[in-house]
Amino acid sequence: MLRRLISGGAAALLIAAFAAPLHAQIDPELLAGMRARSIGPAGMSGRVADVEAVVSNPNIVYVGATAGGVWKSVNGGLTFEPIFDDQPVHAIGAVSVFQASPDIVWVGTGEGNPRNSVSGTGHGVFKSMDAGRSWTHLGLEETERIHRIALHPSDPEVAYVGAMGSMWKPNPERGLFKTEDGGATWRKILYVDENTGVGDMEMDPTNPNKLIVAMWDYRRWPWFFRSGGPGSGLYLTVDGGKNWEEADAGGRPARGRTGSDRAGDSALGPGHRVRADRGEGERAV
Repeated sequence: MLRRLISGGAAALLIAAFAAPLHAQIDPELLAGMRARSIGPAGMSGRVADVEAVVSNPNIVYVGATAGGVWKSVNGGLTFEPIFDDQPVHAIGAVSVFQASPDIVWVGTGEGNPRNSVSGTGHGVFKSMDAGRSWTHLGLEETERIHRIALHPSDPEVAYVGAMGSMWKPNPERGLFKTEDGGATWRKILYVDENTGVGDMEMDPTNPNKLIVAMWDYRRWPWFFRSGGPGSGLYLTVDGGKNWEEADAGGRPARGRTGSDRAGDSALGPGHRVRADRGEGERAV
């Protein structure tokens, strides 16, 4: 009888202990030294689209996130602050600093990597004249995805904007746009068709009138992605976009997505090379 009473009492105490609220069992002081830490986002929407630093002060860095607006660091990347949260769009495709007066910052919205986990569409071009404290919307909202911005190195009024256009449907609001009045007005200076947008763009650092633009014919469906088509190709201008010459990569047109960068002398001037995707390798042009 005594054994049963002891067993029953122990069981009751055990049940009561587990039934007590969890917070009543843990001394908060034991957790006082712990701090929450970020563990994400780890998904594909955590991509960074562009990073731009101020040449005269490399501690100032701007980061464009495909799903998180624009961030700024003034201490070389040790800490970042969001500077675009008050704007009506969060998907960023391009960031460019006017290095001659680095308080002028241009932002193109809409992610330029049209994968199946792509972030939301963009809302055109924005510009700050005070290093990101305030922003002005400059139009081109129908382009949906702006992947590249090239700025004239000495004239703050001249900018080139490479728009990819809609990834889900044909639309004419794509191609290369130019402003000569700081974004008040725009002219479309390179256009192939309603399926082809700007996949990449480079300006010759010694001649701002010379640009190479890679046009990309592409389309995404929920179940399929097409990279390349008859609209894809490389285009060169030496007069700021008044006239264009279609180039080729190694003697044949580049049909997939094509990238351009500076890595040694070539016919385009100092250091232009072309890289085509789909395993086509790298060639100087």
